[in-house]
Amino acid sequence: MISNTIINNNKELIELLHQGNDEALSLIYKKYWQMMYLAAYNLVQDKAVCEDIVQDIFVNLWNKRDNLFINTSLKSYLYTSTIYKVYDFFRKNKKLIKVELLDDFSEKTQCFTPETKLLYEELIQHVDSVIEKLPVKCKTVFKLSREQGLTNKEIADKLHISKRTVEGHITKALSILRGSIGISLSLEFVFFIIKMKNN
Repeated sequence: MISNTIINNNKELIELLHQGNDEALSLIYKKYWQMMYLAAYNLVQDKAVCEDIVQDIFVNLWNKRDNLFINTSLKSYLYTSTIYKVYDFFRKNKKLIKVELLDDFSEKTQCFTPETKLLYEELIQHVDSVIEKLPVKCKTVFKLSREQGLTNKEIADKLHISKRTVEGHITKALSILRGSIGISLSLEFVFFIIKMKNN
């Protein structure tokens, strides 16, 4: 039986999850499933799909518990996982999705409830802090590419480096960003987050 002190300590719960404690998974589920479901429903507006998304996240959480790596808060991690799963669902089911749902995705992600707005802001702050900690040349190239929209050739000409070097810096930055969030995000979703950040 997990004590009340541990129930309210996410780091302890994650550690117990690492150890294969299924009660820890149940407690995390009870604490956060509603937030995750509502965040998904605001975007998808389909009860069954949202239930499947939340279920999948917790199945993955359990299956990958040995290698679980969370740099943000647990709540932010689960929120980001939810938004990513919805994004992935949209990407894979474009023919089934209403156009207006896709058009409003970014706005709805940011402004659903005060709680999800805070989680969204935490995610953006995390992305910003990771970008700022990139090696100087890597950060410069990445910002020119993703924030100013320059092509690899334009960046290479501007910085007097080869196009291949530019590509290497961008690949490195994206790899660090993906790893820092602790979820195996698609590159498209990383770009989506950065695009939201710059809106």
